[in-house]
Amino acid sequence: MHVKSTLILSTALAGMAFSATAQEVNVVSWGGAYEKSQVEAYNKPFAEETGIKVNMIAADNPATPLKAQVEAGNVTGDVFDIEVSDAIRLCDEGALVEIDPASLPAAPDGTAATEDFVDGALLDCAVANIVWGTVISYNTTKFEGDAPTSAVDFFDTETFPGKRGLPKNPKRTLYLALIADGVAAADVYDELGSDEGVERAFAKLDTIKDDVVWWEAGAQPVQLLADGEVSMTTVYNGRIFDAMVAEGQPFEVIWDGQYMDMDMFVIPKGAPNPEAAMDYLKFATDTQRLADQAKYIAYGPARKSSADLVGLYQDGETEMAPHMPTSPEALENAVMDDPEFWADHDAELSERFNAWLAAS
Repeated sequence: MHVKSTLILSTALAGMAFSATAQEVNVVSWGGAYEKSQVEAYNKPFAEETGIKVNMIAADNPATPLKAQVEAGNVTGDVFDIEVSDAIRLCDEGALVEIDPASLPAAPDGTAATEDFVDGALLDCAVANIVWGTVISYNTTKFEGDAPTSAVDFFDTETFPGKRGLPKNPKRTLYLALIADGVAAADVYDELGSDEGVERAFAKLDTIKDDVVWWEAGAQPVQLLADGEVSMTTVYNGRIFDAMVAEGQPFEVIWDGQYMDMDMFVIPKGAPNPEAAMDYLKFATDTQRLADQAKYIAYGPARKSSADLVGLYQDGETEMAPHMPTSPEALENAVMDDPEFWADHDAELSERFNAWLAAS
């Protein structure tokens, strides 16, 4: 989960007609530094431009309340910020409003949205806003001499002692075990798609199982590092950037074995303010707004035309480009989320993962 700029509307956005029928829109997101970046880059200028109030609601995973609200027939959120795999699943289940990509604002040079968003960023029912990564981070005060530099080092508790933080989630755990065991990023899904590869991943996790502190919400790994409960952890790159730069915490990032994903805006069927929700979605995913967000948190914009508009952090000193999950260093050995793979294998791997957790 996870940057101020002049609030100038793009030419495309200036011509957009906003709904005047609703005076508020409820946006469900992930809280923390990520939510703050959305408030500054999206919500404040949207409210100023339209007069529509934006209410932010935090959730550990916004897809969970979205599904529950739709199933209960009592939808209170208008726009939800969710992961790609959840967007695909919920769209397939008929829970989401379809979005015409031709209705999205063009880039400042007139390039259509369909050409301007990065690959995979536009789905039938969803529009991406950020590219983000789960990365390894460590507390620099915990190691004397050589510092860790790789996924291999994360699993080496003899050379680099201390507890490790990992998410209680097979998607962002099994891949890292395979990379630490020598599997190239490009081959991770082939391995996880085989019985032998799954066994290999769990065998590697066995080597640190007794040293793992499991986390479930995005704020937890940062706090685990700050409290000294772990010496290394995986963490969302925007969260750890905020801790390092905004709070001055003694943390460093290891890009090796980054797990990349996108977040997407969706509108549930039955949203209380559907017109305002669509207005907000279009506003928040235009070129300037996505670039503005990147000035508050180190997540890459989902539009190509936003890249050149990303500059300094809000401190006026820190260049944001090296901290982006899409930087050349970050991409060297990165695994991109494969929603089709997880649609096919999530249930079985989650069952296996939970059984492994429960075993002594």
